[in-house]
Order: sequence, then C-alpha cells, then structure tokens
Amino acid sequence: MDWMRYKFIFFTLSGLMIVLGILGLFKWGLKFGVDFKGGSLIEYKFEKGISTEGIDKKLEEEGLKLNSIQALGDNKYLLRLASLDKEGKEKLKKVLENLSYSGVEELRFETVGPSIGPELVRKTIYAILIASGVILAWVAYQFKNLKFGISAILAMFHDSFLLIAGYSFLGHFYNVEIDFLFVTALLTTLSFSVHDTIVVFDRIRESQKKFDDRSKKSSNLLKDSFSRLANQAVTETMVRSLNNSFTILFMLTSLILLGGVSIRWFAVALFLGTILGTYSSPFVAVPLLVSWDKVFRKNPSKKSKTG
Repeated sequence: MDWMRYKFIFFTLSGLMIVLGILGLFKWGLKFGVDFKGGSLIEYKFEKGISTEGIDKKLEEEGLKLNSIQALGDNKYLLRLASLDKEGKEKLKKVLENLSYSGVEELRFETVGPSIGPELVRKTIYAILIASGVILAWVAYQFKNLKFGISAILAMFHDSFLLIAGYSFLGHFYNVEIDFLFVTALLTTLSFSVHDTIVVFDRIRESQKKFDDRSKKSSNLLKDSFSRLANQAVTETMVRSLNNSFTILFMLTSLILLGGVSIRWFAVALFLGTILGTYSSPFVAVPLLVSWDKVFRKNPSKKSKTG
C-alpha cells in the first residue's frame, strides 16, 4: 500500500491535534496533584482489618482526594491526601469509621511538602533533553544519517506533547490531576515511541541496502526508491506493531476497568501513550523521513551537510 501518498493527511491530523493541545494548555493548563503541591499524611489504626479497595472511591465521592493508601501491619494504614483542615480530618475519620464498622484511632498527622519539587522537575527536563540528544546521535550513527535521528526525536516529542496536552482536557472535563504516576507514564511513552520507530527505520535500512545496486543503475529508480522502501517497511511492520500494541491495550483496558481509582488514570495515560506511539512511528516519523529525503534529492548540497 502507498502509505506515503497520504502523508499530507497524516501531517494535517498531527498538526490539528497539536493546535488543539496548545489551545487546551493555554486555556485550562494542567491540574497538579499532591505529588507536586504537597498534602497531608495521616496514619490510622483500626480495631480490625479493612479492605482498601473501596476506600479511594468512597473518599472521592465525599470530595476527599486520596493519593495513596499503604498497609503497615497490625491494622495500621498510612493515607496520603491533599492538604486537610480540621473539618476535612473529621470528615475523613467519619468516612473510615463507616467503611470499617469499627473504631478508628489517629496515630499521626503531618503536612508534607511536594515529592516532586521544582528542582526535581528541572533535573527531569534536563535528563530528557540529554537522553534525547544521545538517542538522536546514536540513531544517526547507526543509520549513518542525521535525518533518521531527527525524525525519531520529532516523533517522540510529538507523542509526549500530545499526551501532556491530552491531560489538560482530562483535567478540565474529568478533574484529572498530574501526579508521579503520570510522569512515569510519560517517560514510558518516550521509550515506547522511539522503540517502535526504530523497528520501522531498521526495516527501511535493510531494504535500502538490497536496492542500492539497482538504484545506481536507474535514475528513475533512484528518484522513487526511498518512498517505495518506506511504504514496504510500513506495510511489513504494521501487523507486528498492531499485534504488539493491542496486547498492551487489552491489559491496560483491564486495569482501567478493574484496577481501581488510584491507578485508573495512570493506566489511561499509558493507554493514550501506546496509541500515540503506535500512530507516530509509521505516520509521523516515516513521512518526516521521506519528506526530508525528497528535499535532499532536490538540494544535494543539504544532503552533504546532514548526511
């Protein structure tokens, strides 16, 4: 199938999503959770053991945002929530008593700072930029051309930005917050995007080696061969990519439906990241590569500078 024939449609779709994402970020921004803003840490002891499965859902219904709950043994549990005042503490204790049908004793109450502070965010951004530079250099070295590395990095940032922008919409319409688990999902998306792209690029490289001799003998073949090789590589890897992605999506769907409120939006972030990574590899990275190659063929001087 001539996938590259529709690259303008792919670019238009990506451009439209990026524009909508920028508008969403400017209009609504992102809702940051306890990990970024800090909150309250409370330890309770119950007269008898309780099930933690329904606690997060019940607290959410009461307007209390539970970030995590940890069993400490001896019927003790540590809860991390958004900052609570005296009234909020009383409401929390009452809800827990109703859920456990037993007495609840408060052992500890602390107001804690954010676990993801400005310095950690700054270091994470630096780490992502350094990793991106290393990935770009390594891919360019392995494929003997800078355009492979730049195309892969652009597709990776395409996925990352759309995932972040998507959470501005989820935050506005569903009150979803950015937390440590979202950062984990974002970094996972970066890895998945590059991995899937390199699989397609490697198939292009293998096919290109086979057709190098034939390309030298025919100027027409030289002109059109790269686009044909890209189409062939996308077609050959499409089934493998879809099978791999659907396997992940089935598992994530189960987590979204059955995993509970505490990890639901983490699973949603991974779900969106998997879809974006599966889409960008054949329909963003490869069209960018083909378009760049076409420009080089019209301007040989540019190829000598980057190739």
